[in-house]
Amino acid sequence: MSEELLKIKGLNVRYVVGKEVSEAVNGIDIVINQGETLGLVGETGAGKTTTALSIMNMLPQYVSRVQGEIFYKGKDVLKMKEHELRKLRGKQISMVFQDPMTSLNPVYRVGEQIGEVLTLHEGKMSKGELRKRVGEILELVGIPASRQDEYPHQFSGGMKQRVIIAIAIACRPELLIADEPTTALDVTIQAQVLDMMQDLRNTLNSSILMITHDLGIVASFCDNVAIMYAGEIVEYGTLDEIFDRTEKHHPYTEGLFNAIPNLNVKTDRLNPIQGMTPDPRDLPAGCKFHPRCPHACDACKSGQVPVYRRGTHQIKCLLAEEWGEKECEGEEQV
Repeated sequence: MSEELLKIKGLNVRYVVGKEVSEAVNGIDIVINQGETLGLVGETGAGKTTTALSIMNMLPQYVSRVQGEIFYKGKDVLKMKEHELRKLRGKQISMVFQDPMTSLNPVYRVGEQIGEVLTLHEGKMSKGELRKRVGEILELVGIPASRQDEYPHQFSGGMKQRVIIAIAIACRPELLIADEPTTALDVTIQAQVLDMMQDLRNTLNSSILMITHDLGIVASFCDNVAIMYAGEIVEYGTLDEIFDRTEKHHPYTEGLFNAIPNLNVKTDRLNPIQGMTPDPRDLPAGCKFHPRCPHACDACKSGQVPVYRRGTHQIKCLLAEEWGEKECEGEEQV
């Protein structure tokens, strides 16, 4: 059995601005094992990026209120001192942010930006040794070592994303958080970046948290999948369990799959999920998805929604009552 690397227990995140409170993440549980890739899927505003920033303990303290526990190798990240976090970020846990265009400093050469990470976490080294290491890291992501003296504006969008990934993997982290790493890229470059990340995972034996709204990326890249809606994990399972259309699924998961074009069916329109993602400042009572759910009943509109489990597959929905076993209160979801 794989060693447990990251464990999130009962994570709640609130953003407080003046008198307004946004409930961004609401009591989620997640486990990522060594060498495993977990896909975190959901619409914009579901709380995916907030979850990622919480793992790094990088949420702005002046507006965020965090409850719960995030254990990395048994140590609670949320209780770490600043000097401990500096050793953790970039060295043991790294993050690939959404927009490569704004993640690089335009006035520093890309080699200097990669070298800064190495110097910070691995100590000073000679100029020649640092240059060699930077060149090796660039070549690992498919960029010639000779380009380390160039500036970000001399790279295309796809190449910039490769540089961002190079910075993230410079110290061979055990956990890589990829937040929509291919959003700004065309389809061909997307495939190249994903293939490269797959190779890096195999080479470094890193675990990856892949944050995306693209189920195609999940299908080609992930081992397990967590479906997130309004700050909650509404469904969790292995890749086969989530993508098996004959299996029981949460209505939100069904809606995501129904919105994907089917090449074998001729139709004039796609079948989107009706309605809008709820405002985190005013979440509905009961099941957060019930205003958009075609199967909603009165019982869905109030009270706590239980989680039902069958093996590794979990669904947070009253419709799953006859499908799986109800979890006891306080039992971990993942």
